[in-house]
Amino acid sequence: MPNPKRRHSNQRTRKRRTHDKMVAIATNVDPNCPLGADNCVPHASHRVCPKCGYYKGRPVLQIKTKEKKRSA
Repeated sequence: MPNPKRRHSNQRTRKRRTHDKMVAIATNVDPNCPLGADNCVPHASHRVCPKCGYYKGRPVLQIKTKEKKRSA
């Protein structure tokens, strides 16, 4: 494999790296969540709510709830 004959300048390197930045995912809380906005967790836009299983105000997934153990 050939190697570069000369060193790339800082400007050239930085121009190439301008698009390598991290972008934060936009999150929102579903206003139609039956549990209420206080109980719902923020999730990515256009995704099913992981806590209640609703998308666009209608149920899409059935979320299993953990049952509390009864002490004997």
